[in-house]
Amino acid sequence: MDDTGPGRLSRRGFLAGTGSLLGLAALAGPARAGAATGIPDGARVEALVIGTGYGGSVAALRLAEAGVSVHLVEMGMAWDTPGPDGKIFCSTLAPDHRSYWLRTRTKAPLNYFLGFPIDRDIPRHTGVLDAEEFGGITVYQGRGVGGGSLVNGGMAVTPRRENFAAVLPSVNADEMYAVYYPRANAGLGVGTVDPAWFDATPWYQYARVGRKHAQRAGFPFVFVPDVYDWDYMKREAAGTVPKSALAGEILYGNNHGKKSLQRTYLARAAATGRVSISALHRVTSVTPAAAGGYEVSIDRLDTSGAVVAVKTVVARRVFFAAGSVGTSKLLVRLKATGALRGLSDEVGRGWGDNGNVMCGRANHLWDPTGRQQSTIPCAGIDNWASGGAFAEVAPLPTGIETYASFYLSITANPHRARFTWNAAAGRVELDWQTAWKQPSIDMAKTIFDRINSREGTIYRTDLFGAYKIWGDHLTYHPLGGVVLNRATDNHGRLPGYPGLYVIDGSLIPGNATVNPLVTITALAERNIERIIATDL
Repeated sequence: MDDTGPGRLSRRGFLAGTGSLLGLAALAGPARAGAATGIPDGARVEALVIGTGYGGSVAALRLAEAGVSVHLVEMGMAWDTPGPDGKIFCSTLAPDHRSYWLRTRTKAPLNYFLGFPIDRDIPRHTGVLDAEEFGGITVYQGRGVGGGSLVNGGMAVTPRRENFAAVLPSVNADEMYAVYYPRANAGLGVGTVDPAWFDATPWYQYARVGRKHAQRAGFPFVFVPDVYDWDYMKREAAGTVPKSALAGEILYGNNHGKKSLQRTYLARAAATGRVSISALHRVTSVTPAAAGGYEVSIDRLDTSGAVVAVKTVVARRVFFAAGSVGTSKLLVRLKATGALRGLSDEVGRGWGDNGNVMCGRANHLWDPTGRQQSTIPCAGIDNWASGGAFAEVAPLPTGIETYASFYLSITANPHRARFTWNAAAGRVELDWQTAWKQPSIDMAKTIFDRINSREGTIYRTDLFGAYKIWGDHLTYHPLGGVVLNRATDNHGRLPGYPGLYVIDGSLIPGNATVNPLVTITALAERNIERIIATDL
């Protein structure tokens, strides 16, 4: 079959261009990714994947298994070198230069305690957590090889079958639940806490208090799967291995027990010998190349965020996997500035916050939540069917007894925002409004008003500001912006641009009804399987 023509390069030409990268591929892996200067200027690659989060990692592995040479480009660091303290990541209670992406002051999701601000000054550095601020919301994203898997709590939830049609209406649910969700769960290493250990350990006292209160108010309390190594956590508690989840590590990375993508999909991709990674590389432009394929402009960054080199490479195929915000912003800008003028007008639309809202409750003195708290959440309160809310029983790892129960709720918030290009300012903007969080608050209240009424307790008002109950200023779960079967075809292809694909959370229209990482992974497994079968 002749695969030359508009938007395409011959396979022979790309194989010749990628020969110089095979040595990099042999060395690259989660431990060495981007260790040198990264992809050479002028390189030609068969498949370029922009981003190393869930979608990008799945694409890289499956393409490599199909015999395709893959180069991943990651804006963040490789996170493979310990700092002066011997650790790669810093703890939640002691943020340093490793904590935030190019900020000089921390911006913690819970940024008050006892009514006083707790953020602190830090050196500017390409840290692991990005708190990206838009007009009405702060979006938390992982920065580094492994993307969001570096900084999330690892809650790996498959949505209820009856809710799936509202999440991805154009996708065959039978296939997802028979094939792709099981494949994703296996690839991610998903497991559930041992209920007997949960009942006995002091590290989950806070969650047991949450269970008691939920059940007394008549709500189902459920264990939630996670990608943490639960056997490792037991050894942490026994004192036989270095502590990680039991040492306050979550928000700024986890040094030991979590099965981040570096240890699962990316490790398997590296083992194929066909995958290489350039860390601290940021894609700025993708345009059709005169001889076929796509010309990709890339900035190489140093750890201060400064551009130290500008490169141009040619890729036969490009997979956008920079996350909901990253992919949406890039494609909106490329369409508006004429680089990819023919993209659908749907690009930038359908963005949502997965209904995230946070709150805390003040318990009675006879209900202590524990000075010791595992940072890995493992359970939640389900009121989705009647109230549109699912609440994670979350840790509040301060190192002291707080008598507080803390929650992150996922709600059926209907509001959707749009990314647009502001030519005068030279940036992409998001039109989310903080007032749009009110439905999420109302849905979360269907759980916590009832619990407070049953227990005779009140909301905490000191965690998000002075006399402020709700954490309505943020999301951990950005979704949408390049919605499947609207901005793309039903498998993530960008119409009009053969060889351009979207394969991340931007495909999911704003809400997954649960923590989205398993759905992003399963959808990527589905889409890449079809792309390999029909396009390669």
